[in-house]
Amino acid sequence: MKISFFSILLFLVLLSSCADGERAGKLSFNDDWRFMIQDDSVMQNSAFFQSDFDDSSWENVCLPHTAKLEPLTVNDQWQGSCWYRKSFFVPEIYDEKEIWIEFEAAMNHSLIWINGIEVSENNGGYLPVVVDATDFIIPGKENVVTVRLNNEDNPVTGPKPLTILDFNMYGGLYRNAWLIVKNKVHISHPVLEQKEAGGGIFITTPVVDEKQSVVNVKTHIKNNSDSIQSVKIVQELLLDGNLILEQTSKNDLLVKPGEDIENLQTIKVDNARLWSPDSPKLYNLKTKVLIDQVVVDSQDTRFGIRSFEFKGNELYINGEKTFLRGVNRHQEYPFVGYALSDNAQYRDAWKIKEAGYDYVRLSHYPHSPAFMDACDELGLVSIDAILGWQYYLDSDAFREYCYRSARDLVYRDRNHASVLAWEVSLNETQMPRFFMQELHDIVHRQYPGENTYTAGWKNEVYDIYFQARQHRIKHYDSIQIKPYVVSEYGDWEYFSMNAGLNQHEYGKELRYELSSRQKRGFGESRLLQQVENVQEAHNDNLNTPAFADGYWVMYDYNRGYDDEIEHSGIMDIFRLPKFSTYFFKSQRDIIKDTTLFIASYWNNDSPLDVKVFSNCDEVALYLNDELIEKRKPDSDSISYNLKHPPFTFSIDEFSPGELKAKGYIEDQLITEHVVKTPEDPVSLKLWVDKSNKEPEAGCNDLLFLYIAGVDENGTIVPDFTEKIDLLLDGDAEIMNVGKVQAEAGIATALVRIGKTGGSISLAAKSEKGLNGAVDFLVTK
Repeated sequence: MKISFFSILLFLVLLSSCADGERAGKLSFNDDWRFMIQDDSVMQNSAFFQSDFDDSSWENVCLPHTAKLEPLTVNDQWQGSCWYRKSFFVPEIYDEKEIWIEFEAAMNHSLIWINGIEVSENNGGYLPVVVDATDFIIPGKENVVTVRLNNEDNPVTGPKPLTILDFNMYGGLYRNAWLIVKNKVHISHPVLEQKEAGGGIFITTPVVDEKQSVVNVKTHIKNNSDSIQSVKIVQELLLDGNLILEQTSKNDLLVKPGEDIENLQTIKVDNARLWSPDSPKLYNLKTKVLIDQVVVDSQDTRFGIRSFEFKGNELYINGEKTFLRGVNRHQEYPFVGYALSDNAQYRDAWKIKEAGYDYVRLSHYPHSPAFMDACDELGLVSIDAILGWQYYLDSDAFREYCYRSARDLVYRDRNHASVLAWEVSLNETQMPRFFMQELHDIVHRQYPGENTYTAGWKNEVYDIYFQARQHRIKHYDSIQIKPYVVSEYGDWEYFSMNAGLNQHEYGKELRYELSSRQKRGFGESRLLQQVENVQEAHNDNLNTPAFADGYWVMYDYNRGYDDEIEHSGIMDIFRLPKFSTYFFKSQRDIIKDTTLFIASYWNNDSPLDVKVFSNCDEVALYLNDELIEKRKPDSDSISYNLKHPPFTFSIDEFSPGELKAKGYIEDQLITEHVVKTPEDPVSLKLWVDKSNKEPEAGCNDLLFLYIAGVDENGTIVPDFTEKIDLLLDGDAEIMNVGKVQAEAGIATALVRIGKTGGSISLAAKSEKGLNGAVDFLVTK
């Protein structure tokens, strides 16, 4: 019998865990899967799920995995059924263990077999699917888990059918999978238990104060042994890796066979370090379960000590009044759909924070646990959502699916410091009141007490009212004195009814020119139109009682109902910035980050009114070392509410050369930015987008590598649009489907890192013979 590398690793990891106090083990279950798409040529075979089925002809894949690579512009996204199979060996010594398999996501309807026995059927593609495999695993033998997925339109889960959907729901086991081994006495899994306000470890912070905070820890213990057990629970609290206190349950806890207990421990934390967008300090809680001084289970939980409080409609974080400037995000990458690595999730969050945002709305479904972790680390306040978009089905099955989604969302994310509210609402959907009330009540039952808020796009039932700006324009009177968020703005009000707030005055021919849906390659004037829309809309939002607003959208994305990519992102689908990125970045306080950016290529086609985005007090602009003007920020009808309005400089005529901006604070020069007129391209410049996270082997990591046509000064040439040939050397793979072609001077290769690490080289050659290369190291 062939034993896989995973099986050997499993044995070694769990053997070491056994030697260290019989603790539970959690092992990545991502490697060595077999995969097949079930199409017309491969009809469903009842033998696929049998343990002795020969899957050697199937593709060998690792998770996260997308069922089908798609072209850059997804006109006809694949829908259908696919199969995954994995063999793994479990040592005989684990005959008395509990074994669970957890899939972080499985799109969208799943059937799971273990050793030929069906053990799970699940609807929903965004929340964990957890299987108790204990009774189906055969220790001492090779075991087989089989997963059949179907991502076709599903009336039970919604939302709208793909052909009329404003985003895409891709396929596959597109997040991580885990094999979890527990002793008979163990900390439970909340999704398996479905215990109201319980299961697993549940941390709350009822008292938040820098002098002394109070942390409540509820631990749920199960005893699946055949005898009564006396257990102790030890809580170790760590900050920055250092143990700051330890607390043991006051008395031995007696758990009868086949029963469970919940234990609440209250921990007082002196000199508490509080979590906030500006200072996202995180604690780690190590929970240990002991029997006769032997650790039988342990679990690490990261959390933050913080409070979210509303006074009227104003938000206070740890007692400090806060406005949250934010953005909406879809989790899609080009070509691979939803199958992002954890590191790629982090890089997405890092870009959002770097762009000047402190809040992200997770549109319109639960995002990855890795993205939630990144929000915690980076100080991005989030509003967590169940799946929902313009779809409600009057059926018990649909409602129960939504109710279960709300429960599982809270179970999964309740210990994340970044979660401000739970959007248990079907976005832009007419819903009956009883349905909304039950979703709202589920959240408050699952997370009782303060610091718990629901959010919804209907101004009833929910704690926080979500309203898009396009809806507000005609309904100002619908804003009531309750916490209020501008959920979306800057796109639809300019696109769907042509442009501006006087939309009826514009003809259809201006729909794109005056909208916010602008490709990087459309040129400066169109990119500046997006900025003007963004500026006008954000300025208008600041007239309302909103405590937060969220621009639509962070990254360009595909959608089912349209054959074009939706281009309203402040970055394109390759995560390359448009001018609007720097507008938002300039809205940060100068003490947090200094921004100075000239929004011009300064060539023959450039507007002579030059926009500069900065959070400085004054900016001086020079053309070829001659001062144009030193001035204060703009003061006009679309600027007066902004923290840092742009600076507009008028230049009489174009003269090639150098634009230089100098930023001043209280008459002191703080920073400079230079733009040079691009000349003919002479070479290719390549760089790797690491976004504060080094590339990593062995986890299906994904990286964007950028290839720019540059002139002899190193200036990117914006009209460089050549096709690029690429040669990759090292343990990595180019994931692009179709040609690699530059847009606005830059082409992008999406590269997936392999398992071994080491040096990676990418050489590029344009169709007219320009060359360039980049080397980088990948850690193992």
